[in-house]
Amino acid sequence: MSASPKSILRSDPTRVVITWQDGTTSAWTAAELRRECPCARCIHEITGQRLLDPTSVSDDTTQQDLALVGNYAVSMYFSDGHHTGIYTWKLLRELAPRQS
Repeated sequence: MSASPKSILRSDPTRVVITWQDGTTSAWTAAELRRECPCARCIHEITGQRLLDPTSVSDDTTQQDLALVGNYAVSMYFSDGHHTGIYTWKLLRELAPRQS
């Protein structure tokens, strides 16, 4: 299983679609990704306990910007103003069911 993307499509602000090097495609809504934010404000750095209440994230959440972080991740700016999460390729592969 390749852990790096071949392409990232974000033409729709409510969705992010990644096609991986192995041909697998993974898709998420912006709300799904916001609920899984791995930053220190959303997950306790020491205990790993989720601090963000997933029900506090609206299904209407959009991603307004997506930027590469080195060769290993992306960061996103969400419509609720949150922007500190770094989504590694490994994390994104773990979060998405395989689709083709």
